[in-house]
Amino acid sequence: MTVHEPFVRRLWRGRPEDPRWARPAFLALLLATLLLYLVNLSASGYANSFYSAAVQAGSRSWKAFFFGSLDAANAITVDKPPAALWPMALSVRLFGLHSWAILLPEVLMGVGTVAVVYGSVRRRFGPGAGLIAGAVLALTPVAALMFRFNNPDAMLAMLMAAACSLVIRSLEDGRTRWIVWAGVAIGFAFLAKTLQAFLILPPLALVHAVCAPVPLRRRVGQLAAGLAAIVVSGGWWVAVVELWPASSRPYIGGSQDNSFLELTFGYNGLGRLNGDETGSVGGGGGPGGGGGAWGETGWDRMFGSAIGGQISWLIPAALILLAAGLVATRKAERTSATRGAFLVWGGALLTTMLVFSYMQGIFHEYYTVALAPYVAPLVGMGAALLWERRGRTWAALTLTAAMTATAAWGYVLLNRSSGYQPWLKWLVLVGGLAAALGLLFAVRLGRRLALAVAGLALVTALAGPAAYTLTTVGEAHTGSIVTAGPTVTGGRGGGPGGGGMPGRLGQGRPNQNPPGGTPDGMPLPDGPPGDGRGAGGGMGGLLDGAGVGDEAEELLEDDARAYTWVAAAVGAQNAASYQLATGEPVMAIGGFNGTDPSPTLAQFKKYVADGDIHYFIAGGGGMGGASDSTSSRISSWVQDTFTAVTADGTTFYDLTKPASGS
Repeated sequence: MTVHEPFVRRLWRGRPEDPRWARPAFLALLLATLLLYLVNLSASGYANSFYSAAVQAGSRSWKAFFFGSLDAANAITVDKPPAALWPMALSVRLFGLHSWAILLPEVLMGVGTVAVVYGSVRRRFGPGAGLIAGAVLALTPVAALMFRFNNPDAMLAMLMAAACSLVIRSLEDGRTRWIVWAGVAIGFAFLAKTLQAFLILPPLALVHAVCAPVPLRRRVGQLAAGLAAIVVSGGWWVAVVELWPASSRPYIGGSQDNSFLELTFGYNGLGRLNGDETGSVGGGGGPGGGGGAWGETGWDRMFGSAIGGQISWLIPAALILLAAGLVATRKAERTSATRGAFLVWGGALLTTMLVFSYMQGIFHEYYTVALAPYVAPLVGMGAALLWERRGRTWAALTLTAAMTATAAWGYVLLNRSSGYQPWLKWLVLVGGLAAALGLLFAVRLGRRLALAVAGLALVTALAGPAAYTLTTVGEAHTGSIVTAGPTVTGGRGGGPGGGGMPGRLGQGRPNQNPPGGTPDGMPLPDGPPGDGRGAGGGMGGLLDGAGVGDEAEELLEDDARAYTWVAAAVGAQNAASYQLATGEPVMAIGGFNGTDPSPTLAQFKKYVADGDIHYFIAGGGGMGGASDSTSSRISSWVQDTFTAVTADGTTFYDLTKPASGS
């Protein structure tokens, strides 16, 4: 026997108390998730070029890496803290700039999240429940979308799942270290997507305060230690940024006064709740469920046409099973870890759903990936708990109700996709109702027949989301707003590029791709070289990247090393496209929306006088078009002062050549 054989055997066999099939099945689940999420991965090219540009910058400059700058010359940052960019930037440093290097870390986060959910559910409810939870998570359409995309939501979902799992560990043995590590996870989640990381703090803190198996004084001390861990793990970067002299760091993108704290509590904080987001692309619905640019608000928002197919397939079942789990454990002692697990995952789900349903600011469908790690455990735990008690009438009736709700809701969701696999909705409805009937009488069936009914229930419950997931992984998704699955009636459908802004855009257009297609040589859809649409302004240029032709690329690359920035452009998506095409820094005037007051006209004139910027790219996809905006004043000054040249249908102003008579 070699030295490695005991480890390999333990890895394959798993825990002695588990059935022999448990660990191989778990490893098979992880492998299947990995392969599923890797399918067609390079089709999305640079995905969201806004974040890909920051990844490229971070791979070239450690200062840009630390701050999350959009360019290696550190003009301005993305409108989020940089933690979600760090794994991708390190990957690009190791493997070079291409689609796989950017997106593979996101895939691994997805596999890691499935592993976390499985492990948490398995400890108390068994490997079967863990496998169900892991499969539900892996086959959630919005999870398959975002664990293959470069937005911060993948890291956020993984860390939120880890935090919940760690709090449940603290309920099992009362050790302080689990609460501290949960605080660390939430702190780093804050560095991925700011205040969204704190949505689940109230239920997690309340459950630990009430249910942890230690005296009250120690529970309070543990919560204090967890809070300290959040402050340290999430606050160290904030402290460095706030104390760093503003003159020697990039401007904080998304803020109006170059302050990360203002960004956190304004544009990325309270503004998301009340719709008051200075510098944003538009607010949401008004109080009481009014409609707005980001859709209707209200209790049923997660089930609406635009969002339902992304996440809601098993939410009705999860809510039914949550209630059943709490009823089943109602007489348990205060420290019941079984009830605590339902309270942790259920509290996280309900709190996040409530905020998402009524927030009036910017809201995208893909935000709902945050719900996936909470829905999946509730389904796995609840199904396992009720299956064990299926001999009791109430348990059998509840299983039947959950399956009936899943089948009926699956039919509704599939019926919203006109022409999409029309046979599938009937399979889900008829098969699900048959499984529901079988679950009602499962205790009277033989073991094999009962297992067949359970298998039918699982297959029909997952058929709809699995189909949407397969559609999602088979298509390219690019730009700032992406959706999973096929086009749906009344929603922003899936399909290549995802969806547009409700009421303003149709399908998003795939953005800038690596020259010649993907690094694997696969051609990608793009606008015709030189069509200028991506750079020409409007919401398309704001939310999607520009098509960069060979002529424009050659123009910018000529003598590029003589300049700090080869070009400047209004709006980050526009600037990002040219930066990714050339590999050289491009200044994003006004940040993502073109509305940030950076640089000022005086600062820009000084950059030009010092010879730091070669070209100004006309147009741009920002929203800073008001005559008194910083970006508008810069554009007007450039147009009045410098010589214009045209490449691939786009106008460039050479900032080293004043126009005659200027």
